[in-house]
Amino acid sequence: MVMNNLLKTLEEKNIQLPENVYDVLTNCKSLSVFSTTEELADASTNGKENDEFSVKYDVPGKGEYTEAIVHRVKNGISANYTEAYMRRRDPGTMSIADDHPSDKKRFNEKYGFEFPSIQQETYEWLKNQDLACFFYFAGRKNIGSTGIAIAPANAAFFAMGLSMLQQIVAPADLAENTDMKSVIFVAPVFRHTHFNGKQVVVHNRTEHVHELYSYNLYPGPSAKKGLYGVLLTEGEKEGWVTAHCSAVQSVSPYDNVKTFMHEGASGGGKSEMHQHILREDDGRVLIGKNQVTGEERFITIPRFCSFNSVADDMAFCHPTIQKNNGKLYILDAENAWFVRVDSVNEYGDDPHLEKATINPQEQLLFLNIDTVPRSTALIWDHIQDEPGKPCPNPRVILPRNNITNIVNDPVSVDIRSFGLRTPICSKDDPSYGIVGLFHILPPSLAWLWRLVSPRGHNNPSIVGTGAMESEGVGSYWPFATGKRVTHANLLLDQIIKTPRTTFTLVPNQNIGVWKVGFKPQLLMREYLTRRGVAKLRNDQYQPARCSLLGYELNYLTLESSKIPTRFLKVYNQVEVGTEGYDAGAEILQDFFKKELQKFWKEDLYKTGKRIIDACLSNATIEEYNEIVPMSYQYSFNQIEDYEQSNFYQEYDK
Repeated sequence: MVMNNLLKTLEEKNIQLPENVYDVLTNCKSLSVFSTTEELADASTNGKENDEFSVKYDVPGKGEYTEAIVHRVKNGISANYTEAYMRRRDPGTMSIADDHPSDKKRFNEKYGFEFPSIQQETYEWLKNQDLACFFYFAGRKNIGSTGIAIAPANAAFFAMGLSMLQQIVAPADLAENTDMKSVIFVAPVFRHTHFNGKQVVVHNRTEHVHELYSYNLYPGPSAKKGLYGVLLTEGEKEGWVTAHCSAVQSVSPYDNVKTFMHEGASGGGKSEMHQHILREDDGRVLIGKNQVTGEERFITIPRFCSFNSVADDMAFCHPTIQKNNGKLYILDAENAWFVRVDSVNEYGDDPHLEKATINPQEQLLFLNIDTVPRSTALIWDHIQDEPGKPCPNPRVILPRNNITNIVNDPVSVDIRSFGLRTPICSKDDPSYGIVGLFHILPPSLAWLWRLVSPRGHNNPSIVGTGAMESEGVGSYWPFATGKRVTHANLLLDQIIKTPRTTFTLVPNQNIGVWKVGFKPQLLMREYLTRRGVAKLRNDQYQPARCSLLGYELNYLTLESSKIPTRFLKVYNQVEVGTEGYDAGAEILQDFFKKELQKFWKEDLYKTGKRIIDACLSNATIEEYNEIVPMSYQYSFNQIEDYEQSNFYQEYDK
């Protein structure tokens, strides 16, 4: 009856389901069609009357296996995985099952057998289950496309998370003649039977539908990043980018307004760009703590900037929202935010987020938060991976309409920063932790940083080695299905055509031997909101000792408080010196040279080849600026001057 009603609604709207979707839904054990997130929340514990539910499956050869324990709590649904491994995204989840152009590993070369065999097994397994399905719109404000999700009914918590991240659409609300552009098949048992317990997400790009096969129940690689891949594939075809970024509109005490777009690999500080700076009990702000001597340095800031949130992790750089004024325009690409709360360790660490999650307007989904049924889920109560070791990746899915002062329309970007997790660096143990409080990057270097996108030190979001690894173009390469060079060209074109957006580089965790957390990007936000890059004095910055770091600051004063130069120029730290700094610079340069080899392809823009060649030749800042000019950001009075310049008209594709 449920399927008949659904088919009748779709027929009235002239909407056709893909053939494989129709086959699964019409032949399954039973079907529940959901129209709202609230309905999925009720189903997450197998009924609103139940406080606790175990999500478990019969695994051939292994018996019954429990994937997650779900609690109904006062502020929503709390789900905890039984395996510590399942509490973080595995960066190696993606494989490509089709034969369309891709630089990613094909399914058969990664797993040693052809995909169609397991594809058919997946359909047959789903047909033997009680299923849940719903429609979603991946994107916002008519940018994106409609799809359908199919999952086991007992995994309703997973479906709930997906319905929040990508807005659920009731069948009755589907527009006439809607095309199903994507589908997610969720079959968690296969990670045990075919993939040695690992998280696996398979992309199969057919002529009309982008199919996702999610063989796990962690939303990160599928419901979030998997559908991010769908948007990136759409952008590849049409020539636009969905940036991996957060964004805030910052307002100074003197009514200056600056929009910050913060990019970077997982753990690079995107969610933290929305955080308020915490004061010590005496009102001061801790800059950092020396990990060798124990010394602490503070700064006094009478009033902080206020800010309005724009985006948390993904933003459209779509041609329909761009304006011809030399700045990049972005629009949040998500309906809800997948917020990591590992930095909230006790009450008061983030009062605004605590308030939004303790008293939400609607039910939230908590992951890796220690709860009991009917309690209030508290974002500082992180579940333990093992005794004494809290999970580094506690999460909450927070709908945009639960966030105060959120910006719903496109915004122009003033400062485009890039975040890097940096380890401690000293002359005795050198590392790439040589980045100062923040650096100014010429456009050519800004492009290189996005091509390489170092994942960095001690990443809390993913399963990894802890060493520096590359997430690649724009830091979204782990989620893209196509060719690296396609995205490299898109990003270079974007950077050249938005000359009034300024680029910075900012570290987090450590500056030399000083532990700083995410203070650098928050202090950068405070300073540049008040001043902006264009108002820096000529003697305030100079080429960095390591040319990959662009320009370093000679001094910085924030509300009459001077930032010590040891935080601006790491080689001024006695524990580092030029010896430790130069050794760290060599580590960084070697890493860039190794990673950039992947982009040296025939179809890379010639301007891009010049930039990469400059890096391989240890170019100076001046040489980078000769390839893509930087001076226009300060000297051109009208953006038309740049657009009519020989460079803009003639840069070589």
